[in-house]
Amino acid sequence: MKKFQVQPGFVVQAFRFALDPNAAQEQALRSHCGAARATYNWAVAWVEASWWQRRAEESYGICEAELTPWRPWSLPVLRRAFNAVKHTDPRFAAWWQENSKEAYSTGLANAAAAFDNYAKSRQAKRKGRGVGMPRFKSKRKARLSCRFTTGTIRVETGGRHVTLPRLGTIRVHEPTGKLLARVQAGTARILSATVRHERGRWFVSLQAEVKRDLARVARPDVAVGIDLGIKTLAVMADSTGEIREVPNPRYLDAALKELCRVSRTVSRRRGPDRRTGQQPSRRWEKANKARNRVQHRIANLREDALHKLTSAVAAEYGTVVVEDLNVAGMLRNRRLARRIADAGFGEIRRQLTYKTRRNGCRLVAADRWFPSSKICSGCGAVKAKLPLHIRIYHCDACGLVLDRDANAAHNLAALAAAAVTGTGVAADPDATKASKPRGADRKTRTTPPGRKAGRGRAGGAALPHQQQTETRDRPQTEALTLW
Repeated sequence: MKKFQVQPGFVVQAFRFALDPNAAQEQALRSHCGAARATYNWAVAWVEASWWQRRAEESYGICEAELTPWRPWSLPVLRRAFNAVKHTDPRFAAWWQENSKEAYSTGLANAAAAFDNYAKSRQAKRKGRGVGMPRFKSKRKARLSCRFTTGTIRVETGGRHVTLPRLGTIRVHEPTGKLLARVQAGTARILSATVRHERGRWFVSLQAEVKRDLARVARPDVAVGIDLGIKTLAVMADSTGEIREVPNPRYLDAALKELCRVSRTVSRRRGPDRRTGQQPSRRWEKANKARNRVQHRIANLREDALHKLTSAVAAEYGTVVVEDLNVAGMLRNRRLARRIADAGFGEIRRQLTYKTRRNGCRLVAADRWFPSSKICSGCGAVKAKLPLHIRIYHCDACGLVLDRDANAAHNLAALAAAAVTGTGVAADPDATKASKPRGADRKTRTTPPGRKAGRGRAGGAALPHQQQTETRDRPQTEALTLW
């Protein structure tokens, strides 16, 4: 199958709009998403049936040559197999004609991708955590989603309706003038549409091939270092010496009292119980909707604030330096997990990655073990220890007194001059990794159970000639400069 290639000067961009479907259209949307879920479960069962059959035959002592052959999970094979059984299978025969073929193709494509991820994970060809075998999607818990790639997909002339295959014309909650103007001018072409139910309402994402010229940033020669935190969401220090602070809005803390109140109301109602088959009461459903509205508002406010922050940064600076934070590890701290998740550190990094690429500026990710808070931004001295409760940085070498986060932001901005390899484009693997000037902070060995760590290196006692004392600040071989 030929892979899609974007035209030169064009980018693939999604335009997301909220929908206002009527009762019949909402029923059709749920039917399409349910068809995609049922087809996905069928594909998973069809592929895994050969696996279990082979395992049973092996237990009977059947030789390898006579075992049931493996069933492939590529999308064309799944399509042919599903088209052959949909007329006779009692799970689909009575209603499969009510929905668009794209609904069934969505489920088959998701199943093929799930098996591909599982195979690549087993073969160590996939980054990240290991991926297990595909599991069946629950009718109650599965997220409603369906993708359309063929058929009539367009934005209507009035700018308040979209047309989708088999679903017809659906009103949108907000105007689509931005996409409509590009389509009419010939600078955009709609490729696909994905409908999804989340946060209590329906959304449609129109994937389009858009002609986009690189927007010149306001200060292309200025680099900025961003230090993320909880008390202050972002402290930004640029190469000119200017420091800016973005306060943390803490939307979850502000709404926590209201969220606790509505959660107590939900707990006092008769909710569903899958063990006994108990159905929820009308009062429980009403209270649960009220709780969901509070949570959805928190998520919308957080998303709006992060988009405004990252868009302003990507539109102003030519080089943006961020930290490579281990957010998943930070969330294991039960004292700070709620506030770290509310701040959205990982979402800020994700948005800066594609927004800097879109504006033609450079994104540099400092090494995860780079001691940005321990280095003096004035003379380059490195502190041996700097606990989190110390918020003011005092340098014993040059006498610098500075806020801890501001000092870290200055050190991050200084890394922009060191990261000169690669193309300079955001997400370039050669340009986004900056070397750390000091490697003693990296913990390379853990202490085995039952063994106490002595003096010296982590994990055990050091030899006499390897013991070092780090009670004072020590100068760095090459001081980092801001200008």
